[in-house]
Amino acid sequence: MNALPGFLHKILPDTFKDSINFGLHRRSYSQFRLLLFLVMIAIAMGPVIMTAGLGYYNYKDLLQKEERGQLEARLTGSSHAIEALIDSLKSVVVFVARKNRYVELTTGKNLEELFARIKRQYEYFADLGVINQSGIQQTYWGPYDLEGTDYSKEEWFKEVIDKGVYISHVYTGYRHVPHFAIAVANHDPTTKKTWVLRATIDAVTLQNFVNTIKTNASDDLFLVDDAGYLQTSSENYGQNLTQLVADIKPGLQQGVSKEGENIFYAKGKIKNTPWSVILVEKRYVHHQDWVTFRSRLLIIVIACLVINLLVVYGLVTMLTNLIRKADEMQLTMLQEAEHTDKLASIGRLAAGVGHEINNPLAIINQKTGLAEDLILISPDFEHKKAIEGCLKVIDQSVERCKAITHRLLGFARRADVHDEVLQVNDVIKEVMQFLENSLMHSRIRLELQLQEDLPLITSDHLQLQQIFLNIINNAIDAIGKDGLVNIMTHLVAGEVRVVIQDNGSGIDSEILPHIFEPFFTTKETGKGTGLGLSITYGLVKKLGGDITVRSHVGQGTAFTITLPIHSEEHDNN
Repeated sequence: MNALPGFLHKILPDTFKDSINFGLHRRSYSQFRLLLFLVMIAIAMGPVIMTAGLGYYNYKDLLQKEERGQLEARLTGSSHAIEALIDSLKSVVVFVARKNRYVELTTGKNLEELFARIKRQYEYFADLGVINQSGIQQTYWGPYDLEGTDYSKEEWFKEVIDKGVYISHVYTGYRHVPHFAIAVANHDPTTKKTWVLRATIDAVTLQNFVNTIKTNASDDLFLVDDAGYLQTSSENYGQNLTQLVADIKPGLQQGVSKEGENIFYAKGKIKNTPWSVILVEKRYVHHQDWVTFRSRLLIIVIACLVINLLVVYGLVTMLTNLIRKADEMQLTMLQEAEHTDKLASIGRLAAGVGHEINNPLAIINQKTGLAEDLILISPDFEHKKAIEGCLKVIDQSVERCKAITHRLLGFARRADVHDEVLQVNDVIKEVMQFLENSLMHSRIRLELQLQEDLPLITSDHLQLQQIFLNIINNAIDAIGKDGLVNIMTHLVAGEVRVVIQDNGSGIDSEILPHIFEPFFTTKETGKGTGLGLSITYGLVKKLGGDITVRSHVGQGTAFTITLPIHSEEHDNN
């Protein structure tokens, strides 16, 4: 028979079924509880983790989009600001290099006076030079002797002649001081030739302006030329005129710094210059909001996890206990049904055996009686006393066999229950009157603790007497001499409960489960048939009650009989 009940049989894996079928119930229920706990935790935490993940990544994506927008706006603003600076410087040079000023600027000290006026207004101008169409510098005012220098082969000279305006990248030149040049070409109406006015400006101008437009929202802002050389100093990528190591492409980029933080790059071209502006941001503008959001989200997830763990653990424990109790009840019912079926089978066997044995016993009894009568009327002869003794032993054995068959037939007989209203205490007192001599002979003390207001019950008077008689006789046999039998009655949950307790030798725990089985006895051969407790069990069940036993070796045994106040047979009638 499969020991695994229906519910567990359907949901548990084969390993669990095998464990239970081999009696490893504790281990199987522990594994089932663990499996159910993990499944329920996964079901409970799945939505929480998914929701938290979606919230995390959606908020991060929203923050990054806002960050990109703000970074792009700052890049555009920075580029326009630098363009405006360069346009203002270029406007000064364009204004000075008007068409009709070539002759004026190449004559006398006019260039020196002009530079002095410009220097008073724009102190970051370093020098001025006028170059003719052939690339020869005609006049120059500045810290070096550059008058007569030939620029005809320089790329910048060719570019300014072609385009009209040229802005150089930052370089050191003769002074070894970073600066850049703005050159403007124009056509002289007098000489009918093109000429160029070239001005150099300290790179400090760019650096100061970059420092001015840099805000707290950016971690770094600097300029690079088309070749990748820094035109202004950077806090993270080196000084000006050094090669930029990082590969920063035009537009917006996102990466991760060495510290594991989000980092954004923005690179934009400054119009009409060889420069590009680069913005670097190592953290979100709303970094503190992002940190607060992550902390709160983590606290919420942990709180949900703890609450789910507690709730799921409680539910799993409760469900497992309920399933265990249901399984134990089902197993108990199966065992009782099996025991009842066994009793019925043995009862049918006992009835057949009893009838079959009674006939030869009657013949033996008749023949021994005839033999005894013949001996009585016969004169004395040799061995007469021995034969009389043998016949007497035969009679005793026949009487013993009759007692056994009588009990067998009583065990097998399904006698009807004759209900009557009675007081259990009165039945117990009647039975004790029958056993008074036995108790006195064995020096066994009797204690009665009978509840006085015990309600009347509907049951069979004679069968109750047999039940109490069998159990008390067993108690007397278990005690032997000098002991105590305690009988208690009380009302529990609407049922009458009778407890018969002795301080005898007790019953071993290995034997205890078998005491209600037919023909099972612990008494010596010839002193017990093993049917007393079986008959008692059957009678109690027939009356709609229940009987249980507790025993400890060396301390004694207690039988508890529970009887309904109204029997089912009585109620049905």
